[in-house]
Amino acid sequence: MTRRRKIILITTIACAGLVLGAARARDVPKVATGFVADILCSETFVSGLDPQRTFAETNDAMSGAGLISWAMDYQVDRVRKDVTVTLFGIGRSHAVYREGLGCTLDHGAGIAAVEPPADVRQPALLPEIAGPGIVPSQSPSLSTALDRAFAEPAQPPYRRTRAVVVMKSGRVVAERYAEGVGPETPLLGFSMTKSVISALTGVLVRQGKLKLDEPAPVAAWKNPNDPRRAITVDQLLRHTAGLALGSSLQASLGSAFEPVNRMKFVEADMASYAESMPLETAPGAVWNYHDGNMLILSHVIRVAAGGNPADALAFARRELFAPLGMRHVTLQLDGVGTIEGSSEMLAPARDWARFGQLYLNDGVAGGKRILPEGWVNYTASPTPNAWVGIGAGFWTNQGDSFGAKFRVEHGWPRDAFFAKGTIGQYTIVIPSEKLVIVRMGRSPNGPPQADGVFDLVRDVVAATREKGKMAGVD
Repeated sequence: MTRRRKIILITTIACAGLVLGAARARDVPKVATGFVADILCSETFVSGLDPQRTFAETNDAMSGAGLISWAMDYQVDRVRKDVTVTLFGIGRSHAVYREGLGCTLDHGAGIAAVEPPADVRQPALLPEIAGPGIVPSQSPSLSTALDRAFAEPAQPPYRRTRAVVVMKSGRVVAERYAEGVGPETPLLGFSMTKSVISALTGVLVRQGKLKLDEPAPVAAWKNPNDPRRAITVDQLLRHTAGLALGSSLQASLGSAFEPVNRMKFVEADMASYAESMPLETAPGAVWNYHDGNMLILSHVIRVAAGGNPADALAFARRELFAPLGMRHVTLQLDGVGTIEGSSEMLAPARDWARFGQLYLNDGVAGGKRILPEGWVNYTASPTPNAWVGIGAGFWTNQGDSFGAKFRVEHGWPRDAFFAKGTIGQYTIVIPSEKLVIVRMGRSPNGPPQADGVFDLVRDVVAATREKGKMAGVD
């Protein structure tokens, strides 16, 4: 590293300290290296992807990351199965892979020992969606739609599409994968994980263990004088709880200063940190999307499932993944063994499609109700003042939010709702078209067409409406 670059880096951190406070600025190297270490570890040892490709594509998709990525150094140890990332000696993060558990950041005090749940083969209730081979596009129009989804523009930003799966009436009618990715490659869903936590919350509601409109059962808020005691499960799902954690809406270098990212990349017990934060606004009064809400719910799920990390993992597998035939899911954990439910689930694109199909089926798989009656409509119902258009665990085109109107104006059906992960991950459910569309990649969050998903939705809807083009599909 040249002397000039060292000066630039130190000046950047120092200026950030003046603006945002020294304590928060000190977190920036740890947040930046933690983010990279976690993704490199996950995609190397769980997904089986090339770490050099992961590093380059992820940093290119993150706004502002180029300002510091040149100062990073990473080491992948394939024998110990861990990743270490450093930033000019002022930040170091270490991620450790464990079989069946994926990767966890180790902050130096060790990580909780967790026994992976036994691989009990429950029969899948959801009918099989495809055979073992890659399903070719069932019409020329679908083939054209996928051609466009994978085509790269002549100039950046690049799409870097990794997988597209299109399901119509419960069967895959088209799918395509980038080089090195296939139907069984687990892919990181980022914030699509939040929709899975919403579904697991729904299972507990169906079982009578949680109620949406009652205070969330958080031990740290039990004091009768604690104003956080009023926070409900619904408010956590809708991001209206009011906790002072900053925002998780932007994936950029600037977001490294948010307290929510200290929670994720500096703290071992993420949920405990989130639960310790004071209120910034009264519960239910203001919408503010951040990862802490889902991490608190992840802890609630763990306690309700039995209290141990293995209990929570077994609960997720038994009640959700196995009935849907989702056989290649990895739910990663924080340092104390709680599911990192804001952004750390990996699953093949087909498994993400199976998850979407549960919502297309109104929460039922094979005649068995997995989610409570009315849960799907509740999930897609709009949250007041959520300008992006978001419900209770899924983004939605219902309501009059800016985001909902923007998507509808650009060709999305009004009844579409979707799980969304940063830098280009989508599981889109369109009930009126009997469609589930999964798109995964490494695309910048803006401008709107950077990931090509608007074109993809329009193209797929048009292609699957063509009568007589896809044999055996309604």
